[in-house]
Amino acid sequence: MTTRERLPRNGYSIAAAAKKLGVSESTVKRWTSEPREEFVARVAARHARIRELRSEGQSMRAIAAEVGVSVGTVHYALNKNRTDA
Repeated sequence: MTTRERLPRNGYSIAAAAKKLGVSESTVKRWTSEPREEFVARVAARHARIRELRSEGQSMRAIAAEVGVSVGTVHYALNKNRTDA
């Protein structure tokens, strides 16, 4: 299996999938994980959206609710932007 080929878990927990397939849990994690490039791009887009909403004057709590993350994640994204700039 190449790094580009990923298997869906189809609702199975990692432990259940490992047992069903007869492989280790770490193997199932590797087979089902999101490629790093996709993960990084998804997080960058989410952080950009958080910064956009904050620039519109929304509260951290409102941003968290809209984006579907915790207030702590909103705080992290805003502070990360401040220190990385």
